[in-house]
Amino acid sequence: MARRPRPKVVTLTDAAAAQVRDLLTAKFEKDGGAGMLRVGVKNAGCAGMEYTIDYVADAAPTDERVEDNGVSIVIDAKAVLFLLGSVIDHEVTPMHSKFTFRNPNQTDACGCGESVTIVPAHAAE
Repeated sequence: MARRPRPKVVTLTDAAAAQVRDLLTAKFEKDGGAGMLRVGVKNAGCAGMEYTIDYVADAAPTDERVEDNGVSIVIDAKAVLFLLGSVIDHEVTPMHSKFTFRNPNQTDACGCGESVTIVPAHAAE
């Protein structure tokens, strides 16, 4: 019996994929080496957690690789249950240029929007 395909932890909008592509191209041109973006979460801020996006030289053995809209990113293994079902977008306004997360596991956010409250996917049901 064939296994059903695993769902993607996150998906990327066209704008997010274009920004990932641009960032990795610029990083490659600057440093001359390939790299990836790792998405995760960390304990911080008044609401409890913050989303993180970092450059990494290569994926860790436990990272979850996501390929979407022609780009590849990795998800920190500790963040998978917190990010499951999220859509990553990239938003540009006159005041900022940033990645945004539409996360079904997010239950609250602080007033400034820098930190969030997230429950793991299995606890949300």
